Amino acid sequence: MSAPSAPTSSTPVPAAASATPGHRRILVTSALPYANGQIHIGHMVEYIQTDIWVRSLRMHGHEVYYVGADDTHGTPIMLRAEQEGITPKQLIEHVGKEHKRDFDSFGISFDNYYSTDAEENRVLCESIYESLKAAGLIDARDIEQAYDPVKEMFLPDRFIKGECPKCGAKDQYGDNCEVCGSTYQPLDLTNPYSVVSGATPVRKTSTHYFFRLSDPRCEDFLRSWVNGLAQLEATNKMREWLGDKGDAKLADWDISRDSPYFGFEIPSAPGKYFYVWVDAPVGYYASFKNLADARGIDFEEWIQPGSKTEQYHFIGKDILYFHTLFWPAMLEFSGHRTPTNVFAHGFLTVDGAKMSKSRGTFITAKSVIDTGINPEWLRYYFAAKLNHTMEDIDLNLEDFQARVNSDLVGKYVNIASRAAGFLIKRFDGRVLDSAMNHPLLQLRAAVPQIAALYESREYGRALRTTMDLADAVNAFVDTAKPWDQAKDEANSAALHETCSVSLEAFRLMSLALKPVLPLLAESVEGFLGIAPLVWADVSTPLSSSQPINAYKHLMTRVDPKQIAALIAANLESVAPGQAVAAASAAVSKKAAKIQEPEAEGVISIDDFAKVDLRIAKIVNCTAVEGSDKLLQLTLDVGEEKTRNVFSGIKSAYQPQNLIGKFTVMVANLAPRKIKFGLSEGVVLAASADDEKAEPGLYILEPHSGAKPGMRVK
Repeated sequence: MSAPSAPTSSTPVPAAASATPGHRRILVTSALPYANGQIHIGHMVEYIQTDIWVRSLRMHGHEVYYVGADDTHGTPIMLRAEQEGITPKQLIEHVGKEHKRDFDSFGISFDNYYSTDAEENRVLCESIYESLKAAGLIDARDIEQAYDPVKEMFLPDRFIKGECPKCGAKDQYGDNCEVCGSTYQPLDLTNPYSVVSGATPVRKTSTHYFFRLSDPRCEDFLRSWVNGLAQLEATNKMREWLGDKGDAKLADWDISRDSPYFGFEIPSAPGKYFYVWVDAPVGYYASFKNLADARGIDFEEWIQPGSKTEQYHFIGKDILYFHTLFWPAMLEFSGHRTPTNVFAHGFLTVDGAKMSKSRGTFITAKSVIDTGINPEWLRYYFAAKLNHTMEDIDLNLEDFQARVNSDLVGKYVNIASRAAGFLIKRFDGRVLDSAMNHPLLQLRAAVPQIAALYESREYGRALRTTMDLADAVNAFVDTAKPWDQAKDEANSAALHETCSVSLEAFRLMSLALKPVLPLLAESVEGFLGIAPLVWADVSTPLSSSQPINAYKHLMTRVDPKQIAALIAANLESVAPGQAVAAASAAVSKKAAKIQEPEAEGVISIDDFAKVDLRIAKIVNCTAVEGSDKLLQLTLDVGEEKTRNVFSGIKSAYQPQNLIGKFTVMVANLAPRKIKFGLSEGVVLAASADDEKAEPGLYILEPHSGAKPGMRVK
């Protein structure tokens, strides 16, 4: 951009080197969005995942900087600007403002959002290049490429189309066929043509510059560096790319492009430019340097080898190659520190399919805001599906509506709305201090566990744990019945205790949800009259010295009409009026499908997907005294703590014979309080219609090799 945005101030300027024990200094980035299109919700999965992690670490008091930038260079930017009759710098400045608007709307708390077309980036790119060159890792070679004789430019692979040389499919790109999956060179296409001008490309030779990734030094370094990756999938993929020792598969990397090109010119190489994938990752450092200069941070301390600071990159799994091979090797051999870790995530589908413009499911961030969808609904829904792996996640619009309405409104917000009115009307808005030691509030012990789950990127488990707490609190309120207690003045003390316990539990759940729902947490802090919540506040309960404020509605429910409007806003190739009608009909049809199954006893695949089946190990089993049917099972489901389940299988099993066995349980069933205690799920068993007849009862046992916590799909 011609005028990069100034650093934002979402994180206070830290005190300098007098860090307390356990204090960490952390630099975090997300992949840079390309400045040639809008931000969509597929992008937002990554930024939301990163932002939750960053916010959680800030709540520990660590010095955390989250930086980003627009990826602004390359042929597509140059050609689009030409089509619009503006300069590339004008284009990227306009797009950059749109991107920042979208990130702000979704609560993405960048400390600095910048541009790769910045002076800091040019200087850093040149410095890194010269260091690699001095290390003998840059080669100049002549290569043959496709050239557009009309536009007088070399063509990137995606700017050439033709017929697939393997299957004959028409209009395929110059690198791979989307019909048969074959890969090939651009000029292998039959009847190739330039997407830019329509002309037939010709072969032309040009000198290009290569980073020698195949050098044994790079191979040895990468073999060592891969051992520190946090994700097994990423480690395995890197080892696949590296190949066996002595038989490495690493290819040298073409890091240059020919004029005309929008980017940084390579030093001492007129008409040659850094390929966009060179200056894009260096843009992480450029954004941080811009922030460091503004805040007086010692930039060199953070990027030098042996730095005690930490550096993490959140990316999509499709760009793992660049971030685990090229980027760390570039840093290592140019005299910089290497990343502490790289965290990759999977792709987003909508209603089980790839996002589609024709179906209205290629959903832009702007359309979410324009149609009144609360971005924090999506933050919660995505977080509930995210874990530490590279699994893809799905936005099921029916499930989205049901989960947000049930969890956030029906369970969480409901607690505050049930207690606040009584506390204000009857007790001047002041809690009962003695109630802060109520047995229910032992649930505060779960909050540090939830904080640890956020740091390990197990967001789904963190939110399941939080909603388990909400279930327990709502069960407490249902049993106490404050609405009945309020009818008799003799129950005043009990009512005061019920409301006080409920609101303290609500405060603890708000603390647990704050990294995911920062704006809602801010409203809660105002309602309760407390300072901004941090993890250390788990042991600082509400006090009678600070009355709560009048309760105002904290969150609305998702309305099906909003989803219909969202789909309509993103539909293409139909008239606007038809789009709204089509989207409304589609949503209405889906709603009817939920309420009235097509046939009795038939469920959809979406219904089945809502059931979270997990492998469980029976670590203990005892007979339930006073029951003829129940056994009490203690189950390891791969979580920090075991689950307690009561199961009516006493007639078929001796308790000691089940200990050590593996079975399958429903892990997302709401806990149920029975006479003998709280049951936190069910185990699956097969039986005849008459369980007393042959063949009896049989718990399901998985094949050997299954581990506690594995999901059954």
